[in-house]
Formats: sequence, structure tokens, C-alpha cells
Amino acid sequence: MPPSKKFTLALLFCFSVILLISYASAVKVSHDGRSITIDGKPRILLSGSIHYPRSTPEMWPDLIKKSKEGGLDAIETYVFWNAHEPVRRQYDFTGNLDLIKFIKTVQDAGLYVVLRIGPYVCAEWNYGGLPVWLHNLPGCKIRTANDVFMNEMKNFTTMIVDMAKKEKLFASQGGPIIMAQIENEYGDVEWWYGDAGKAYRDWCANFAESLDVGVPWIMCQQNDAPDPMINTCNGFYCDQFTPRPNYPKMWTENWTGWFKSWGGSDPFRTAEDLAFAVAKFFQFGGTFQNYYMYHGGTNFGRTAAGYITTSYDYNAPLDEYGTLNQPKWGHLKQLHETLKSMEYTLTHGNITTADLGNYVSTTVYATEESSSCFLGNSNYKLDANITFRGTQYTVPAWSVSILPDCKTEVYNTAKVNTQTTVKIKRPNKAEDEPESLHWTWRPENIDETKILGKGEVVVNHLMEQKEAANDDSDYLWYMTSLDLKKDDPIWSKNITLRINGTGCILHAYVNGEHIGSDKAARNFERNVTLNNGRNIISLLSVTTGFSNYGGGYDLQPAGILGPIVLIGQNGDETVMKDLSAHKWSYKVGLHGLTNKLFSSEKATKWSSENLPVNTMMTWYKTTFKAPLGTDPVVVDLQGLGKGDAWVNGHSIGRYWPSYLAKTDGCSDACDYRGKYESKKCTSKCGEPTQRWYHVPRSFMRDDDENTLILFEEFGGNPSLVNFQTITVGSVCANSYEKNTLELACQGRPISAIKFASFGNPQGTCGSFKKGTCDGANALSIIEKECIGKEKCSINISKDKFDTTNCGDIVKRLAVEAVC
Repeated sequence: MPPSKKFTLALLFCFSVILLISYASAVKVSHDGRSITIDGKPRILLSGSIHYPRSTPEMWPDLIKKSKEGGLDAIETYVFWNAHEPVRRQYDFTGNLDLIKFIKTVQDAGLYVVLRIGPYVCAEWNYGGLPVWLHNLPGCKIRTANDVFMNEMKNFTTMIVDMAKKEKLFASQGGPIIMAQIENEYGDVEWWYGDAGKAYRDWCANFAESLDVGVPWIMCQQNDAPDPMINTCNGFYCDQFTPRPNYPKMWTENWTGWFKSWGGSDPFRTAEDLAFAVAKFFQFGGTFQNYYMYHGGTNFGRTAAGYITTSYDYNAPLDEYGTLNQPKWGHLKQLHETLKSMEYTLTHGNITTADLGNYVSTTVYATEESSSCFLGNSNYKLDANITFRGTQYTVPAWSVSILPDCKTEVYNTAKVNTQTTVKIKRPNKAEDEPESLHWTWRPENIDETKILGKGEVVVNHLMEQKEAANDDSDYLWYMTSLDLKKDDPIWSKNITLRINGTGCILHAYVNGEHIGSDKAARNFERNVTLNNGRNIISLLSVTTGFSNYGGGYDLQPAGILGPIVLIGQNGDETVMKDLSAHKWSYKVGLHGLTNKLFSSEKATKWSSENLPVNTMMTWYKTTFKAPLGTDPVVVDLQGLGKGDAWVNGHSIGRYWPSYLAKTDGCSDACDYRGKYESKKCTSKCGEPTQRWYHVPRSFMRDDDENTLILFEEFGGNPSLVNFQTITVGSVCANSYEKNTLELACQGRPISAIKFASFGNPQGTCGSFKKGTCDGANALSIIEKECIGKEKCSINISKDKFDTTNCGDIVKRLAVEAVC
């Protein structure tokens, strides 16, 4: 045979082998009326949201590993359009924006991916994830049947799909992506857009199908989702959600806590209530459930939506820094194990639910081989005593008991049998801070704007801030000049400047003098002293992110829209001069930001003398040593006002420790019973909304000096700034008998047992005390089995501990251990 024919046949053979391998590794993802099916097998799927830009690539493997250990099958993430295309047709997929690397990291861990392309995401993310340049694109109307918008959405979405296809990341190609999402929560706002909204909804569905990804598409919160889009539920509870016929009952966002706004207190959702919501969902036919968030993370840079804090901890099972939030993580893990043990009956069994009255119900999933049961008590006050199949069960108020064999209670959502971890902050042991931090400084150069009124664009009206700044900066100067003579009717000794704003931060200057600031300016008015002749009015408008949710949210104005008026008072006569239509000059950004003073490589002059404090518009710089060890690192910015912070040139986000949470609405006690909403069980009223800011270890150099640079906008004192590490201080548990309790200090040894009692101990973590009955040997047993170990397991049974005089009550083991 001629060599050329041999080569051709060999090439064809190799190509055939590649095709066969590809075909063999492909996974068919579909659904029936009950569940998502993978290669024809109905599945119970547990998922968790992790947003790749809210952490770092160095954190991803550990976050995903802990998610898998927590019992998850999949990771769900949005795709953030404005992060990837900040400027039209200029793309960024580097660093923590490397979407493909993130998906492959999930794949390497053996988990599935739910890719919520959107590309509108909400997510408390700036402008809902849409690029602000869309707002300024001629003829563009966002999230409606508008050709300009749809063409841009089509371009970006197609690019994302093509990138994933190129790397064979869809399950139909053998990859981890088992579902994709188009749009996001559009059903909540579709009414606002009228018929054009309905047309856009249909276009989204048709466009998604045309991309031919080979996996199901979802449209969350979309009751009228066109076939074959799967409508899903978002919320704190979704057990009453009813899917369309022949579609599975799916929950794409189970809110594990809540986000925090500047001026807000700390939200908290109990592990008991979160588990209750999950168990109820599966009791009433649910088969796919995703935690939003499983890891919240950090809003680095300028990514947070309007007035959303830099921390996006969300009270998730993994905290902002990626460490276990116990007991939530462990309590859910045990629930996941129980649900997984029932996967076949939950996806195949005939369902029978009985309403026993008083908000109590039983549900049986029965196949020919086996049965699994739920005993639900939605009464938030009264425990329920249920006789079920001849056996007596007590189901605490606001809880669900799960009986995988319809006989033995394996899990109850109100009975937490996992440890509570108490975290503490430790000083930086690499140096003695804050004394060791030597600060240099330089002023922000604003003379050209506040004194001279020099800008870059001049128009005869007030511009909306998105239009004028295009989201290139939080900062926008509005400047105008006014020639005033003493014979002007407005001239008087009592003149005020009144500014109607849109709720952004405002710093006002007249003739170079600062006349006042407002952190949420809507009706700003101050006395002013004007010159006979030329006067310069300079207004600095500052955003803290743009709105991210609601019908027409993109049209919510920012900046100063006016009117801006001077008001003169001459006796009983009031004279007003409207400056709104004056010639206004605009300048985007600040000198130091434009010239990247935050870059540690930037060679600029910094002064070490006469360090100013409580001075507006000041840059501060210091060097520090990275804290020893591997524990997460935070920087304490107590004493500062508001501004931005960078470590070695990496933005750690906006800071605002001077913004205190409201003083009312918090309580010491938190009852898990009853429906959760974002204001329930909040804490830290009257304290700084956010005092500590995450510094990822990958931002720092272990063997060299590190640079911290602050831009202080309001005025503050950096002398208290210091770096700390987050570590486990102690662990507690109050677990029921017939369970195995695991105590772990997350890499640190258990050094002492502060409390141990088996019986009916009272109190909570940190304040345990013995009850009316107590086994005498609990402390010695725990000390023997746990001290000196990083983790220990204790089988809680009356055979192990001394006999108590508790009678027939269910006994508990309470422990507090020091790490």
C-alpha cells in the first residue's frame, strides 16, 4: 500500500477513535416530570453557589473540596458580563475571572456545574452584572425586546457557550456542565416591560435552544417559561412551589442567609431553619436544590451593587474566607447524607401525604422494594406527638423528621448534632501592630476641580452619572462658574445652595472651600459665602455601585440631576437662581486613581512628616509583614472613614467603617421557629457595618514586605490599622444521644475541655451549665478522647456515660472545648 494511503487510513482510524472516546464520555442530561435524569437515571441533586470573582483562583480548589465533603453534587455560578466585557468588545478572563479554569477545577473535583449565563445576574453585583456601557449605547433598552440589547446579549452569551464548547465542558461533550440558565428572575419584573417583555422572554428561550448545548436550560422565577425551558423557584422556602406539568420541582436559590448593606446589621439564618426549608422541599416532591450562597465571598474592587458591603459572607455554610461555618455546614451535611440514602424512593416512589391538622403532615414515598417517610411540623409554637404506623414520634415545632425506612428517625432538622465553631481574631505575630506600621501620605490633588473648576466635558445641563462617567470611576465632578454682582437681586448676607440629588454621596465646594458632605444626598442645603464677581461651584458625586434589581432598574438615576439653586433671603423676600441649565463642566475620577497611586510599583512622592488625620481626600501608605501561618487574614480599618484599599496593588474593595449599623432591631436571642426574613435574628446593631476586610493570602508575599495603600475620602485616622488572622477559638456542641459527635478545631489541637455534661444540660455555647440530671464521668471521658487531638469522635450513648437520673427523656451531651 502506498505510504500516502497508509497515512490517510491511520488518520481516519485515529479520528474514529477520538470520536468514539468523545461519544463514550458524553453524558445525556434530561428530565422527566419528577427529576433531572443523568444517563437515564433520575437524580436527587444538591448544589451550592460559589461565584468565582468573589474569591481567588488559589481559594477555588479548597472551596470546592469542602463543598463536596459537605455532600454537594454540583456547583452553581453566574457569569458576570460586566466583569468580562468592561469595555465593549474588550474582554477579560484573567485571574479570578478565569471562568474556564473555575469550571475545570470543579470538574477535577468530580462535581457537576450549573452555569447561569444570564447574562443579567442580580446577585447584589454592580448593575446586576450588565455593563454600564449598554446604558450609553445608542438605541439600547435593557432586558426587553430591543434589537440593540439582544444583539449585545447574543454576542456575549454565544461567546461564553463557544468557550465552554471549545473546552468540551458541557455534559453532552463529556464535561461537567449539566444545566445552563438564560436570563434570571425575569418573571418577577416581566409585567414592567409589558408586551415587549413577553416577546423578550420568548426570544431568550428560542435563542438559548439555538445554541445547541445538549443540556437542559432553566429560567428561574419564570412561571410562563416557554417549552422546553425549566421554570425554577428562588426564595427562603420553596416547598409550595408548583412546577409546570412534566417538569421537575427545582429550587435554584435557597437563600442561606442574606446580604448586608452599608448601615445594616449582620443577618443570620439558623441552621435549623435552613435545614427545615430543605427537608420540607424534598418532603413535597423537590429533587434539585441549590444553596445561594454556599460560599459568598468578597466584593473586591468596585463590584458591589449600590450600598452593598464589601463582605458578601451571606451567612453561608462556608464563610467569607472559605472556612466552615459551623453548625450550618455540618448540620446540612448530615441532611444531605440522609437524603442521598433515599434517592431511589424519592425519585421513583408513589407519594402519599396526609394532613394531620395543626400544620402537621406525613409523607410516604413508596416503591415495591422500600419506603421512606417525612414527618413534618410547620407549627412554629407547638411540638407534635404523632402516632405513625403504630409508633409514637415527637416532632419539635418548625421541624421535619426523616425516616429513611419509615421506622427509625435518622434526622430531625431542629436537632443539631454537629459542633458550633467560635472563631476569634488573633494579632499579626509577624510583627507588633499597629505600632510597627509606619505611615506615609500625600493629598489627593483636587485643586483643578475644587478651585479652578476644570473639567473634560462641558454641556448646558446636569448629566446623569452613568451617562457621564460610564462606570469608569465612582467619582464624578460637576463644576460651574457664576458671575455675581452686588446689585444682583439674589445678593444678600444669607445665601444657601440647595442641591437635589439621587441619593449618592456628595462633597460640595464653593470657591475652593468645603461647605459640607452627605452620605446619601437627596436634599442637600448649606449656607455659602459668594464673591462679588466670579464664583466656582464644584460638586463631587460619589457612587457606591449601581442598582441591581427591579423592573427598569437600569434607569434608576445616579449623580446630581437637580435642580441646583441658590437661594437669597432679603428680609421677607426670597430670591432663587436656578443653576441647572448653566454651563457645567465634568471630570471623571480622581487624580490619584487615574495615576494609579495604589500600585505598589508606582514611583511617587510620599511624605512621612506631619501625618494628617481626619483629613478628607488623603492617601495613606504603609508596609507590613504577612501574618504567619495559613489562617485567613483580615485588616482592621477601625478609625477610618470611607474609601478604597489595596494590598500590593490588589483592590480589597471599598471600606466604610464609619458607617454604623442602625441601633435598633437586634436581639440577643434568636428563635429558629417561624418564617425567616432578612430582618430576623440580626446582630451588631450600633457597630460599624464592616470593620474587617478580607486580604486573600495570594495577594501577599510571605518572604517580603507588603504594601497597603488607602484612599481616605471622608477623613480618618490610620494609626489603629492592623492585620489579624481568623482562627478557631473554641468549639461547642449540644448533641442528642444515639448520635456520633465529632469535634474538630480545623487544623489546631484541642487543648482543654471547658465543659462537659451528659443528661439535660442547659444554656448555649459559651454559657452551658448542668441540668437537673448529669452523668458524673462526661468530663473525664471527653478529656481522654479529645485533648491533644485535632479531631475526635464521641459515640453518645448511655452505655458510654454514667447512668443518670433523667428517666426516659432523650438525653444530650453538651461540650465546650478550647482550641
